[in-house]
Amino acid sequence: MKRSVITVVGKDKIGIIAKVCTYLANNSINILDISQTIIQDFFNMMMIVDTSKSPKKFDEIAEELDQIGSEIGVIIKTQHEDIFNKMHRI
Repeated sequence: MKRSVITVVGKDKIGIIAKVCTYLANNSINILDISQTIIQDFFNMMMIVDTSKSPKKFDEIAEELDQIGSEIGVIIKTQHEDIFNKMHRI
């Protein structure tokens, strides 16, 4: 299993979850865990996904999600799980 962490942050608007999840489904990326909150009109979502069945390489997925974020006005960051864990270790 190749796990990655996807974060989405920005002003809340209709369709953010739909756009991201549609992309993931169309690229055979399985959502393992998801959390999302809206705080004073700001949207925040964190997902743990499995990219092992996707025909695309990690860099391509990260770039395409970043482009989707630009199109809908949010910031989407994608990181390998092990890098995310190392960056956030106390």
